[in-house]
This record gives sequence, C-alpha cells and structure tokens, in this order.
Amino acid sequence: MMNMNDKEKSEFEEKVRKTIEDFHLIEKGDKVLVACSGGKDSTTCLYLLKKFGYNVEGLTIDLLIGQWSKENLDNLKIFCDKEGIKLHTISIRDEFGYSICYIRSIIQSKHDLSNCTICGVIKRWLLNKKAREIGATKIATGHNLDDEAETVLMNISTGNVMLGLRLGPKTGILHSEKFIPRIKPMYYLTNAEIRAYSEAMNFPVLYDPCPCAVDSFRHLVRRHLKTLEAEKPGTKRQIVDTFLEMIPIVKDYYKPGKGVKICELCGEPSSKNICKTCNLIQLLRS
Repeated sequence: MMNMNDKEKSEFEEKVRKTIEDFHLIEKGDKVLVACSGGKDSTTCLYLLKKFGYNVEGLTIDLLIGQWSKENLDNLKIFCDKEGIKLHTISIRDEFGYSICYIRSIIQSKHDLSNCTICGVIKRWLLNKKAREIGATKIATGHNLDDEAETVLMNISTGNVMLGLRLGPKTGILHSEKFIPRIKPMYYLTNAEIRAYSEAMNFPVLYDPCPCAVDSFRHLVRRHLKTLEAEKPGTKRQIVDTFLEMIPIVKDYYKPGKGVKICELCGEPSSKNICKTCNLIQLLRS
C-alpha cells in the first residue's frame, strides 16, 4: 500500500476541485451521473463529487465478465451503501440478450474489431441513453492524465486526429438535447496519484484491469510514455496541455456539421444516419 498523508490527500482533492472550477465542469442545478466500473478512478471520482456537495449518483454496466464483473459490482454496492449514494445498475444481458464476451465473439467472427472498440461503443451508447432517462445533465468519467496522454498519442500515430475532438475535461464537438455532456474531473491526476489516494482511503476496489483489455497498441504507447515521463517529468501534462491548445484549431479545420444526427434505428444521437451501436447489433443479429 502506498502512503499518502493528510496534506497530500488535501492537495489531491484540491486538484480535482480546481479542474472542476477552471473548466466549469459542473454548474448549479446539474445532476451528475458518474459512470462507475468499480475501479479506483471512477470510485474516487464518485467519492469526491459527493464530498464536494454535488448532486451525484452512480451508474454501472454489468458486462458479465465472470468473477471480475461480480467483484466490481459487489464492491460498488458496498461503497455506495456506505457513502449514501444512489447506484443504478444496468445488465448488458437485459439490454442486448447476451454477455459482452458473447457479443464480441459473434461480432469479431464477422468484422475485425478489437475488444475495447466493441465494448466502448456499446457502453457509451448505454450510458447516454440511461443517463437521459435518469434525468442527468452531466456524465462524469474517471479518465485521468495517463489515459488522456495515451489517447492523444494513439490518435496522432494512427492519423485519427478527428477523434481528438472528443478529448478534454469537457467533451463533445456538437450539442444535442439527446446527448448528455461528458466531464472528466480527474483529468489532471496521474494513475499513480489516484491509486495512492484510493489505497489511503481504503476504498473497496479491485485493482486488476479488465481481463479483456488486450489492446496491444495502447499497452505499447503506455510503456513508451512511462519511459518518457521517467526521463522527463511532466511529459504527460505537456502532451495534454499542448493538445488542448490545438483543439480549437483542429475544430476549425475539420468544420464539423451544424447538428447531431439522430440514428434512424434507435433514435439516439449519432454522427451518421445509423449509429455505431446499431451497426454492431446488426452484425450480432445477422
């Protein structure tokens, strides 16, 4: 267990508070739904937003990934009961009829997509749909500085600069009544800092990564970034800050459309006539 004294805990919490204030992530009257995995990042985010006095609830998607999902769900229930936080639970089987592992296996037999791509598309769709039904005005995620720096480098390396428009403490290129904005209160905290805080607070979390997260490219970028950070401390922050400065320029260059489309099949917001989730479901059921 890593040590973190009271002063360091206070400084950690102040970083989160400052990110919320500097980027106007939460406004008076907001109902914030934290997307909870049961891991250290989202659990810490949920705890701090509650501690800061915001109107906050949790939402978790049970992906039915064996014992890993069961332990995370059990931990979340224990945590939310202790902190007096309402927790909404979605079963992917109730929504789609199968576990995420089965869904992926069928889709991957027909199309070359990674585990994380399939899971990410479906989770984002479900989060937005359920958050709107619950009446949330913001969805908070536990994304941290490491996550963001890795994603910036991955997008640049693969030529997917347009995907970078989703990055930043407050995401979203366009606005729609059906799209619930995402916020990242943990944006400037490193993975190591969050783990230290989580351990110091004795949060009931499982530190094991998702057993299906086998994105070799992200792991490669993560290893190189770790080396760069060790040789030149502050590299992660510099990557993220530089990209934040570039986002307005990139937005102007790509000139995204004037409005969000509505998926013709499910009625959810989409960049195309048929959303990515419906495309995946068509593959699943075909």
